[in-house]
Amino acid sequence: MENTDIQLFEQLEFKENPYYEEIIAELVDKQYCIADNFFNAEEVAALRDSLKQKFKEDEFKKAAIGSKVNEVIAKSVRGDFILWLNEAEAGLAENYFFNKINSFVNYLNKTCFLGILTKEFHYALYPEGTFYKRHLDTFQNDGRRKLSLVCYLNDEDWKPENGGELVIYTEENGKEVAKSIFPLPGRVVIFESQVLEHEVKPVNTTRLSITGWLKTR
Repeated sequence: MENTDIQLFEQLEFKENPYYEEIIAELVDKQYCIADNFFNAEEVAALRDSLKQKFKEDEFKKAAIGSKVNEVIAKSVRGDFILWLNEAEAGLAENYFFNKINSFVNYLNKTCFLGILTKEFHYALYPEGTFYKRHLDTFQNDGRRKLSLVCYLNDEDWKPENGGELVIYTEENGKEVAKSIFPLPGRVVIFESQVLEHEVKPVNTTRLSITGWLKTR
């Protein structure tokens, strides 16, 4: 097959996804995006149950700050418990997650040429009273994280008074603005890892999510 034939075939294979296009447009405009119903109720329930079961089986560990090779546990900075997800060993629930994330990443690479090559995700459980202080999702010696992504797995009856909102610090008209985003089930928040500082406010009940990063080489 000649190169022109391959190019034509690739063009025919591509189909625009209006939902993904809305996410991309919001990211370009604000450097962050709130994507409600990225995962449906059935997917969220399966992931929530899997998270709870793995936590019950004591598979989680106390989260730390810094890179994986130089972790420092600091309760004064963050209080969540995490479990890293391995796509190669994913169960049924986790496959729901990775299949949709892979679809989104492929679309980003085809339309935005972001060059996302790897990803890393973990379950996160914040017990009552815990938080994560303001920070940036990048390391001094590692700038591969391009986009941060948080998927909320809380119960359907989650209320604002439960706390645990994500606060993203952005700029509007030359002034810093704090954008509060509540962790509603099925909601995904995506933002530029190297640009936007953010924090998790104290939670008043257990808060469940999947957090991770889309990374370049």
